[in-house]
Amino acid sequence: MDDALLAPNFLFRFAAPCRYRDLPWSSRGVELAEDCRLPSFGELEGRQLFADVRAAWNETGLLFTVRVRGKKQLPWCRGTRVEDSDGLQLWISTRETQGIHRANRFCHRLAFLPLGAGTRLDEPVATTLSIARARELPRPIASERFGIYSEKRIDGYVLQLWVPGDALTGFDAAETTTLGFSYAVIDRELGWQTFSIGPEFPFASDPSLWGQLELQPATAAVH
Repeated sequence: MDDALLAPNFLFRFAAPCRYRDLPWSSRGVELAEDCRLPSFGELEGRQLFADVRAAWNETGLLFTVRVRGKKQLPWCRGTRVEDSDGLQLWISTRETQGIHRANRFCHRLAFLPLGAGTRLDEPVATTLSIARARELPRPIASERFGIYSEKRIDGYVLQLWVPGDALTGFDAAETTTLGFSYAVIDRELGWQTFSIGPEFPFASDPSLWGQLELQPATAAVH
C-alpha cells in the first residue's frame, strides 16, 4: 500500500487517560464530568464527530457515557441483530495487545444499544459479541451483569453504562493500570465515530490496532 494513502491514525498508537471516579452505579445511571471525555482521533482525518464519549473507572469496574447528537431519525436497533444496529461497541483487553493480531482470552467485545429489547423494542440492550479470528475466548458475561441506562433525546440519545470489573477476564483493580481499548459509535444515519482508525481497517478483529486506556490512580481523582 502506498504510504500516501495511509490514514494518519494508522501510523500511531493512541492512549487516553481514564479518570478514577468513586461513583456508585444506580438504576438511573451515572453522570461523568467533562474531564472524563475520551478523544476521537478520527478528527485527524476530518471525520465528523457526533458523539460525546466519556469513561471512568473504580474498584467495581468501568463506567461509560455516550451522548449522540445530530440525528433526525430514531436509532435503528434490534436485539436480534446487534452487529447491524446503532449503538456503542467497546473492545477491551486486560493485557498488552501490541503485536497481537488475533484476540486471546483477555480480549472482549461489548455492545450496547439504546433500544432494541422488550416487546416494543424500546428497552436498551447490553451484550457481548465474538471477535473474528480469535484464538481464545474470554469467560462468558451474562447480559444481566452489565448496568445500562438509556434516554431518548430529540436529536439522538444518551447511554450510560457500567461494566463490572470482575466480569472481564484478567481485570484486577489492584494491579491493572492499562487496558487495550477501542470504541465505535455506529449509526446508520451519521456513520462511524471511532477511537482511532475507522472501519476501513480491521481493528474489530486485530487487537494490535487498538489503543490504550491508562487508568489514573485514585489519588489523582478530583472530587
